[in-house]
Amino acid sequence: MNRLFIVSKPSTRSTRRNSLSATTAVVAGSATFASVALPASARNPAMPPRASRRSTRAELDVLVVGGSPAGIGAALSAARAGANTLLLAFLLAAAAPLAPGAMAAHVWEKQELTFTAVRTFTNAYTEAVVWVDLEGPNFKKRVYGFWDGGHTFRVRLLATEPGTWTWRSGSSPADAGLAEKSGSFEAITWGEAEKQANPLRRGFLRPTANHHALEHADGTPFFALGDTWWPLGANRFRWYDDDQERPIGPMAGFKDYVRYRKAQGYNWINMIAAFPNWMTDGQPWHVVMNDPARTTVRSAWLEFGANSAKNMDNEGGRPFLFPGKVPGYENMFPDVDRINPAYFRYVDRKVDYLNEQGFVPLIEVARRDASLCWKKYYPWPDSYARFIQYIWSRYQANNTVLSPVHLDILSESVSPGDYLAAIRMVLEQSGPPPFGTLLSANSNPSTLENWGEDSWVTLHQTGNLREHNNYWYLTEIYQSPHPRPALNGEPYYSGYADARWVGYKYGAPGGTEKDDQFVRSAMYGCFLSGGLAGHVYGAEGIWGGDIEAESPIKMWDAFQWSSARQMQNLRTFAFSIGKRYQELVPDTDLVSPNKTPILRSYGGWAYCARTPDKEIFLLYFEPGCPRSQVRGAKLESLYRAEWFDPRTAAWRDVDGGALRSSPIGIIMLPDFPGDTDWGLRLSLQAR
Repeated sequence: MNRLFIVSKPSTRSTRRNSLSATTAVVAGSATFASVALPASARNPAMPPRASRRSTRAELDVLVVGGSPAGIGAALSAARAGANTLLLAFLLAAAAPLAPGAMAAHVWEKQELTFTAVRTFTNAYTEAVVWVDLEGPNFKKRVYGFWDGGHTFRVRLLATEPGTWTWRSGSSPADAGLAEKSGSFEAITWGEAEKQANPLRRGFLRPTANHHALEHADGTPFFALGDTWWPLGANRFRWYDDDQERPIGPMAGFKDYVRYRKAQGYNWINMIAAFPNWMTDGQPWHVVMNDPARTTVRSAWLEFGANSAKNMDNEGGRPFLFPGKVPGYENMFPDVDRINPAYFRYVDRKVDYLNEQGFVPLIEVARRDASLCWKKYYPWPDSYARFIQYIWSRYQANNTVLSPVHLDILSESVSPGDYLAAIRMVLEQSGPPPFGTLLSANSNPSTLENWGEDSWVTLHQTGNLREHNNYWYLTEIYQSPHPRPALNGEPYYSGYADARWVGYKYGAPGGTEKDDQFVRSAMYGCFLSGGLAGHVYGAEGIWGGDIEAESPIKMWDAFQWSSARQMQNLRTFAFSIGKRYQELVPDTDLVSPNKTPILRSYGGWAYCARTPDKEIFLLYFEPGCPRSQVRGAKLESLYRAEWFDPRTAAWRDVDGGALRSSPIGIIMLPDFPGDTDWGLRLSLQAR
């Protein structure tokens, strides 16, 4: 990421802290910086000495990169002289054309503008809005920023195409430190080797032309292989500043888990940005008011050994400030109109690291159990819409998928319609994310069911319905009149138990072959039911970040279960037909028989998807399926036939490698190679 700092010398009209006038904007990145201290007489007397302040690039008085030595020298001389003039245009003129080795931004690379407000706000989070109007090749949009503590505001942006990009800032209310600043930068493309090193350099995700799968902005397919780390922003995924590799175990950190999953082929992580009302406070994990509505204060995950809610803080504290406004629960439910930017700065570095390693995070702003008190004691939808916009603005220049809510169940929550009111407010006031970030939500039973056709959703999801009877929701999405790409964002969790309740009786212990097979049922069954965007894995111990000594399953143990390693085999299966997997049409009735009457299970059902030209079939059979036939093939045609072992990703021929369809297009399948689950590929050879 490159940072563009807006650095000013104080106005002579005021000595208030951070009261600023003239501004210098420069590009700061990995290049060498030149810095200059303003004369002591020009410094803000309210600012503490540099030695007493945390050393960050944002606190340097002038940062200069790029341009000719003469131009840089002249700019520094002007700063030393305390000239009350905008140096940005001077620097840009000196830097055009860019000298060899000068700094330039890459397309799809996050840039950051930092502004310092002149006035002091009582609550900048609710009182001030900052933006830049950004123009570049085939782009002209307003890009909103966010308050980041004190007098600091930031706008994060990027270039979607190579060329010259210009921006001009504004604010409401107007503020001399925030508004009427301007600048420009040059964007260049990544080299092919750089794209190979990190595929996210190919651009943000978008739907394919047929609206059923995903691709990067340059048209390269993207097939999500995700893991579920809901509490990623909290200390449960420990951050180490160093890059030392630690074994997967009690001392492992966030970077170690990222490296581990990257080696297994993963490229996506589910996370929730904030859990406002969760803490281990000696009170139960499930707290409901004694009012007629039985209003939920929190419905958290269990902190093992404490019979309380899990702690979800990080080095910056908690996401909102206390005390709150909920009567009787002021120290449990925070003031959601007073945000704590320090918490989110620690989330930032994890999101940045994920992108650097080629991972796309799904960032959900909050879990639904905070919504009832939020609506009852704060202005709704205004307050919740503000938080949605805050998170979206903070991460709009990261390669992410953004979500307004984690709606895993519909109980202990406001309605989908209430969330829709907040989402609409965001879209009406600020528009959708400016760089095309997809919008989605982990939603039970699906985003289509909860928000309907032609909603705000640009990537559909199903979620938190486990067994094979629920894979159909992906087929419903596929068949909708105006489809969107889709995936199952919360299928069967490996080893699923959930100690808060009686327990899940349809699962199996994690790390066992039976459990692996249940996970594979969800992987292949969902993909062939229409989840062509990919699939998200989850495991007991990981989804809740279980690190407590009393946890029945430790997070680091669950990371090593074999079911997670087998996720990469799904990509092998899908890409065995190249990009044509994006053309598949789900139709379980092409294989017959295809179902037992047992709905809450992971056995006995078959799945099929076929390309529209009938040239390719992909199938998956859960264990317990009878010998089957495939219909809908080209008449009297020869198909290459291969079994796929989803445990090892190995292929083997079916009866010599070829099967012929009948005069009415039916292919009779032989017996399965074994009594467990199998995939099958049929590809046309000749008629």
